[in-house]
Amino acid sequence: MKTEKKLLLIISNQLKFITQIKENLSVHCEISTVNSLHTGYNIALDLLPDIILVDQTSMSSKSLKNISNFKSTHFLNKCWLVMYADKNFRSIIEEKYKNEVNEVIYNSCTESILYSRILQQVHSKFSITNYWKDSFLGLFNLLVNPVVLLQQDTIIAMNDSFKETFKFDVEDIEDLKLTDFVNCENKTKVRASLRNFARGKHMKAVTKTSLQLKNNKTRNAKISFSKLDKMLHGQFIMMIHFYDEAPMIKDKVGSNSENVQNCFEQNSNLAEFSFTKREKEIIQLLCKGYKTKEISDTLFISPKTIEKHRANIVKRTNSDTILESIIYAINHNLIDLQHNKV
Repeated sequence: MKTEKKLLLIISNQLKFITQIKENLSVHCEISTVNSLHTGYNIALDLLPDIILVDQTSMSSKSLKNISNFKSTHFLNKCWLVMYADKNFRSIIEEKYKNEVNEVIYNSCTESILYSRILQQVHSKFSITNYWKDSFLGLFNLLVNPVVLLQQDTIIAMNDSFKETFKFDVEDIEDLKLTDFVNCENKTKVRASLRNFARGKHMKAVTKTSLQLKNNKTRNAKISFSKLDKMLHGQFIMMIHFYDEAPMIKDKVGSNSENVQNCFEQNSNLAEFSFTKREKEIIQLLCKGYKTKEISDTLFISPKTIEKHRANIVKRTNSDTILESIIYAINHNLIDLQHNKV
């Protein structure tokens, strides 16, 4: 049975040590490395790793003085923190650090023992993202903010507050997409941004956009995306904060995905969208079945110019094809199909 990779953060100054671990564990772990405990702590808050390996043999006692921060931090206290330590400092390690970490492995053991212990954690059922997912879902319907659970752009669960805010009954929930609530002309871009977010390393994205309610009214909102579970590819939550409510997500926890933020902010800027007069003429003729040469003859412009207009229409609607752009134009009443004069 294939085991999902777990995130390993190595804090070490020894390139050889890091290289050997990567050679032995990269098949089983997503590995990140830093060379100081201070930097490692900040990176750990961004990545929320399952396993943190501190190489005491490459650090001074002074540089290790804040190691207690890891297990005393709410978001990191479930990480498995292991120290690889110099056997000559056993008495000091036992006195100062043993209670600050989950396990100490001394260099008197072979490195294969270290790899074996890490692999045991990889194959264990516990995952820090599983932990946060279970904790969150236990409070799902108690949250006053509208919240949905997403599989990329597909809504697979919504809490009671979301149903009440967006006026949804139980029978309306099936096959809903997040793009059904985003008043946007760039749905393809939204879908692509969420797909990239699900696959990427970032834990969260916080942005502002306009959301479409079921009564066709729109409200400006701050939305927070947060991953829940690396074992369930593409699943994450979206929490909505309308502007008259105080934010509940801390920006400093989890690394931020700027591409998602930019995508939704651009969506809000595209609320007043319309085609140019020439684009409308071309779309109307395409709806009648005209080919590029026939449109060229009708409008007295070159086929090359027609192709350029077609490309602009696809680009401006963030569509994959001209057909998708036409369907979008019809659905949003952006062209007059009854208009015969071109």
